[in-house]
Amino acid sequence: MADTKKTIYQLSVDEVLSKVSATKDGLSSEQVSGRREEFGPNQLVAQKRTSILQKFIAQFKDLMIIILIIAAIVAGLAGEHVDAIIIIAVVILNSVFGVFQESKAENAIDSLKEMSAPMATVLRGGQTQSVKSEDLVPGDIVLLEAGDVVPADLRLLEANSLKIEEAALTGESVPVDKDVATIEDSDLPLGDRNNLAFMNSNVTTGRGLGVVVYTGMNTEVGKIAHMLNTADEQTTPLQENLTQLGKMLTWLILIIAVITFVVGLLRGTETVINMLLTAISLAVAAIPEGLPAIVTVTLALGTQQMARHNALIRKLPAVETLGSTDIICSDKTGTLTQNKMTVEKVFLNGQLTDANQVSVDLSDQLAQIMVLNNDTKFQPDGLVGDPTETALIQYYLNNKLPVSEFISEHVRLAEIPFDSERKLMSTFNQYPDGTIQMNMKGAPDQLLKRVTRIIDNNQVRSITSDDIQKIQDTNHSLATSALRVLAFAYKPVTEVPTELTSEAQENDMIFVGLIGMIDPERPEVYQAVAEAKAAGIKSIMITGDHQDTAKAISSRLGIIDDINDSRAVMSGSELEELSDDEFDRRVEDVSVYARVAPEHKVRIVKAWQKKGKVVAMTGDGVNDAPALKTADIGVGMGITGTEVSKEASDMVLADDNFATIVTAIKAGRKVFANIQKALQYLLSANLGEVLTLFIMTLMGWQILAPVQILWINLVTDTFPAIALGVEPAEPGIMNRKPRGRTSNFFSGGIMTNILYQGLFEGLITLGVYAFAIANPVHSTDALIHADALTMAYATLGLIQLFHAFNSKTIHQSIFKVGLFKNKFFNWAMLASTILLVATIVVPGFNQMFHVTQLNSSQWMVVLFGGILIVIITEVVKWIQRHVLNED
Repeated sequence: MADTKKTIYQLSVDEVLSKVSATKDGLSSEQVSGRREEFGPNQLVAQKRTSILQKFIAQFKDLMIIILIIAAIVAGLAGEHVDAIIIIAVVILNSVFGVFQESKAENAIDSLKEMSAPMATVLRGGQTQSVKSEDLVPGDIVLLEAGDVVPADLRLLEANSLKIEEAALTGESVPVDKDVATIEDSDLPLGDRNNLAFMNSNVTTGRGLGVVVYTGMNTEVGKIAHMLNTADEQTTPLQENLTQLGKMLTWLILIIAVITFVVGLLRGTETVINMLLTAISLAVAAIPEGLPAIVTVTLALGTQQMARHNALIRKLPAVETLGSTDIICSDKTGTLTQNKMTVEKVFLNGQLTDANQVSVDLSDQLAQIMVLNNDTKFQPDGLVGDPTETALIQYYLNNKLPVSEFISEHVRLAEIPFDSERKLMSTFNQYPDGTIQMNMKGAPDQLLKRVTRIIDNNQVRSITSDDIQKIQDTNHSLATSALRVLAFAYKPVTEVPTELTSEAQENDMIFVGLIGMIDPERPEVYQAVAEAKAAGIKSIMITGDHQDTAKAISSRLGIIDDINDSRAVMSGSELEELSDDEFDRRVEDVSVYARVAPEHKVRIVKAWQKKGKVVAMTGDGVNDAPALKTADIGVGMGITGTEVSKEASDMVLADDNFATIVTAIKAGRKVFANIQKALQYLLSANLGEVLTLFIMTLMGWQILAPVQILWINLVTDTFPAIALGVEPAEPGIMNRKPRGRTSNFFSGGIMTNILYQGLFEGLITLGVYAFAIANPVHSTDALIHADALTMAYATLGLIQLFHAFNSKTIHQSIFKVGLFKNKFFNWAMLASTILLVATIVVPGFNQMFHVTQLNSSQWMVVLFGGILIVIITEVVKWIQRHVLNED
């Protein structure tokens, strides 16, 4: 068992049995016991998990969470215990949610385990037994039948019409014909190792016998489980941006607080206690306490919108990550295509025609062969059988023909079963008039060797070399267009022959026609790929199918523009031969990968990530799970997807519709834009507060109290900022290029906006304060300064509420996007205004908030100060659009 997997399929049956020290009669009980001790149970092993408590504690390592805790402490020291409790509640809720999401993500290995066969039929000591699959050991002889799940990795010893469906593991869209022949080629992809059967794949037809060569974590599925265990968790652009913001704010807060404290003491007019309270006020003003909560709420609202469009978000940051996607790496089968074979072309009477344009009737010879030479079973919930054969039946069912009744009336008397060497199948059917007809289907090149005549417009004549050449040319044309081609022939016989062999019976046939089948692309995918391209997003197909099939499908979908561009398509074996440096140089040229293994998909994703790209990976199979987990955002399929792929994903498509991804990307872009708007609003407001307090301190003026700053932050930061998170998408959002991984919340002129808007907010507030001092209503200094401080407090609050309207759009005029379209925003503004004004006009609040009653003229000054920020911002936006040409 020291040999690697690639040597197993190169060994003969006898060599493999010798290698694993087994015989076709199976192992003895003593051998089984010894090997179970040596190799352990045939199970997948999950990575050691962290406890719930450890996960919970880990949530507090985030810098923004630490800042929130500091804010809670500051609020508590300032006597605002309610605010402190609210902030701590937000911290705990965020942490609980993070633990919940992390726990759900660990279920991928459990899903892999659930796919395993619970029982297996084995030969031990020459006797057939049914044992738990976990008890299998290398050397066990396993019997396979249609409907079985392969319980371990096997080298096949016998294969009778054996087909195994491996789409979840290899990406191959149709069941694979299995045989026992030794393969000489080395380094073959999994899909070409036809003498092996892989754990967790499904037997669709036939019977087989195999010897266990690998169990548990040594199987191909075990390798995937190992990759899932060791895959790096990618931080999302949102998480990276919040981390950077947290670091910046931490240093900014410390520097401002220290400078203010030192300057105040150097002036010699303030006590240490007073300056400590001032420094605390500045810290409170600088901390956007509501930002993590607002981000969470905005993301949560984004998930609800996406759910309405069949995109189910499993991890909140994935909402925003979608908006920054540069690359979509998509599995072909079941994602770009429908994962069901469909008859697309018919070659009959020397003419190639689209299948939907052919007049079909069960009296036609082609129709009769297609439905009678067919092992499809009719079940209440649909057709069951080989996808190729069910496609032939479905073609006639779609044309409303009584296929089941026709089959019942044309009894199958005998057959020569399909085998992978001759690639043909023949049946003998008795017709209602008593005649017997031999019907044949199979690979065109093999069938043509056995025909001597051809049916031409209902007339049988000898086949000519020109006929054969035309058939071969048509076959080649269909095959290079990614179609799977079958040929059909027949001949009348007088009786069922006693010698049912290919050599004796499969000759002197009458050629009828060809049909071309394909796993068709989803009709909406072409438009989705085009929309993604217009948005600057590159779509990449990654499939286990053959290169010609992948190339043709990708061309039909618009993934590659030139089907003859050899650099745009790469096979798994080509990728295997490239070093990391060589692949890094080529990765930007490649749009299609064919015949790839799971580790290749991970390598492709990582190559793009190294170039700073945000990568989304779609997939539905077990083989996709490691790449789904490695990608910045994994997109699983809800209908055709395995539980393994869903658990490894950040988002699941409930309708398996590729176009849903484009819709989700649009929603993700809107979410990021809205978070930017909220961030611009919050930080410019906080900057205005900091400048106000800092300059008041330098000027020796009375400054706003911590309770006033906390109340302004509470009423202006919470409701308006959340309301900005649900602003509708601005026009043209999908015409912008992806912002990518290197961008952040301050890209696109946001930092400039924060600085000038915060500066003007502070200056206007200070201007109102200075105006109140210069134009007093009262005669005593105490009342003059009290009124001035109250007007500054009211102005600073109202100016932020007016500024929320500015923040509805980054560069456009607010009069263009609509002032009152967002009903939630309207109610939020009304509630915040009432809460702010109530602290001044409602009796009893004056002492609590250290404010005085204002008269109408004073309120007019305050109101003018609030409106002034709208005027200034509109002027600057106009300059940005028309003079600086900023978008």
